[in-house]
Amino acid sequence: MKSRHKLILVAAASALLGAAAAEVIHAQANTPPAFLIAEIKVNDPDGYKAYVAKVPAVTDAFGGRFIVRGGKTESIEGAAPAGRVAIIQFRSMEELKRYWNSPAYQEIAPMRHKTATSRIYFVEGVAP
Repeated sequence: MKSRHKLILVAAASALLGAAAAEVIHAQANTPPAFLIAEIKVNDPDGYKAYVAKVPAVTDAFGGRFIVRGGKTESIEGAAPAGRVAIIQFRSMEELKRYWNSPAYQEIAPMRHKTATSRIYFVEGVAP
């Protein structure tokens, strides 16, 4: 009889854990992505290269993915961007803020400050 109670208890605990895991996965699936959007006017191209070389490793470590990275731009309405445009996608606004405030990124940010003028903002995307 004790074995049967243990089996029932294990089955119930497994069902609860499974339900909790499903809820977490569902919440993550409905979390909107977040985007870091940057307009960067490079003032010191040689110095800026050192920053550009370090950013991908830090970005990857926080699950970021470059969508746009300095490609050709064409202004259709309004003023053209001040220079390069970069867009990095993250799983959520929370992940984007963790990246931005991380010691790893804060260590390399002064390289950008020294070599470029930037306009950077965060935008929450549309939930899937």
